[in-house]
Amino acid sequence: MKRGENLDKILSDIVSVKIQGAENIARAGIRAFLLEPTRKSAKKIFKTRPTEPLMQNAIKTLLKSKLPSLTAKKFLKDLKKSHEKIAKCGAKLIKNDMNVYTHCHSSTVIDILKYARKKQKKKFVVYTTEVEPLLQGRTTAKDLAKANIKVIIAPDLAAEQSLKKCDVFLFGADAFTKTEVANKIGTSTLVKLAKFHKIPRYSCGVSLKFTKKIRIERRSSREVWDERDEGIEVINPAFDKTKLKMLSGVVSEFGVLSSESFVKRAREKLKKI
Repeated sequence: MKRGENLDKILSDIVSVKIQGAENIARAGIRAFLLEPTRKSAKKIFKTRPTEPLMQNAIKTLLKSKLPSLTAKKFLKDLKKSHEKIAKCGAKLIKNDMNVYTHCHSSTVIDILKYARKKQKKKFVVYTTEVEPLLQGRTTAKDLAKANIKVIIAPDLAAEQSLKKCDVFLFGADAFTKTEVANKIGTSTLVKLAKFHKIPRYSCGVSLKFTKKIRIERRSSREVWDERDEGIEVINPAFDKTKLKMLSGVVSEFGVLSSESFVKRAREKLKKI
């Protein structure tokens, strides 16, 4: 637990996207719940980010437990192990001198790239875009540059120009269902472009992001444009859905699998928690 934290502060940081990424959001949700381990606080946590089943599955697991603190430690330990497995098997998709495309800011994809660079000594270039309106692509670029990985970033509308130079497209996942994956807005379009250009496409994430139904979060229009003109409507969907059948595979703690095999394994795992 971080010093001086309270439930409302953590929830505010999640809502305002000060805390980003499905796994970081799950960890923050767990910290919040342990401060006030009740069903009432759980409902508050669920409302912060509706398109984050990893956090939801974590809190549901803690609600069932008589010792939520110990259960949380086990959950986070298993999550870390799963993340490490994904980094190792995902790195096998990257070859020397490849161009790799990624979208938004996925800690899972970044760890795959870091593993390929540091542990396997592979040299490759990563292409990405800025990702409006919050520019998470710049965060990705900075993280990769610190890891001594060459990265090329472009405006969002230059995505196809960058993508068609690449050999593989790796992106994260906020949620999986039996037929779809939800990820940062723009993913669906990029997957279609990658398929058109015959570029392999892989969603990367832990199986605990699996859920029955995805609710797409719409964020404040002021993130896009703080314009108060009554004649102007600004929309800001945070995520979109991509059909799993559009992918070349899913990278999870189970390895690199077809979407059908991944869904089967994810369902089996969720039944056990």
